[in-house]
Amino acid sequence: MTAAAARKHEIDTNKLAKRLRRQTGQAIADYNMIEDGDRVMVCLSGGKDSYTLLSMLRQLQTKAPVRFELLAVHLDQKQPDYDARILPEYLRSIGMPFVILEQDTYSVVKRVIPEGKTMCGLCSRLRRGALYSFAEREGFSKIALGHHRDDMVETLFLNMFHQATLKAMPPKLQSDDGKHMVIRPLAYCRESDIAEYAEQQRFPIMPCNLCGSQETLQRKAIKQMLHEWERKHPGRSENVFRAMTTIVPSQLADRDLFDFAALGSRNATRPQPTDWLLGDNTEHSQD
Repeated sequence: MTAAAARKHEIDTNKLAKRLRRQTGQAIADYNMIEDGDRVMVCLSGGKDSYTLLSMLRQLQTKAPVRFELLAVHLDQKQPDYDARILPEYLRSIGMPFVILEQDTYSVVKRVIPEGKTMCGLCSRLRRGALYSFAEREGFSKIALGHHRDDMVETLFLNMFHQATLKAMPPKLQSDDGKHMVIRPLAYCRESDIAEYAEQQRFPIMPCNLCGSQETLQRKAIKQMLHEWERKHPGRSENVFRAMTTIVPSQLADRDLFDFAALGSRNATRPQPTDWLLGDNTEHSQD
């Protein structure tokens, strides 16, 4: 590589890191993800997304006007060919405090899920349960996950096409039991940028040997659809994500979000029963 090429590479690398850092910081600010005194558990899977998440949070931590604690937490699920040395060696090399949890979810998933069926759903539930339990025991105020913008857009279409619901992954979420606050600081970041950053940083990626090559057909189809859209119409995925942040309930059809029944009604009270409009068996006879 020539000196000029090396210089250009360095500039491009710095630009990418700066963009990811700015987008991460903006998401944290927009959704008030991290506050003074927070103890943040960073869930580290060993994939490109969680490595990038940890890197961005560490960089922001050094210049944040508020104090917050970071702890990297990884779950060893006892999958075949798992190399228990990779993460500890990397985390020690960067001076990052960490905890490795151990739980044999692999055997559970293999026993419960029939051969050839998708294992990701049960695997993720078991993993989430183990991580949430640890967060509760240790008193963490936030749980940081590495989901990015593309994950959120894909989930939107998955739910629309297969669950008939208009929902995705929110940047900030309170668990169903109210005990945990989950944050997704990479909500504004593109997967392609994260992949490039991970390659530049040479993160020691740990593939999932249980289901890493078993991505659900539905999500794979959505990803392919979005990729084709983006190829033909650059910026479309960004527009879809922006639409998720600009909801106009009166222009949709959810009666729980907007009171369509009262809209334009001349009566202050709720409308009368409408059985006569529903094609029931009641018929008015004429004598």
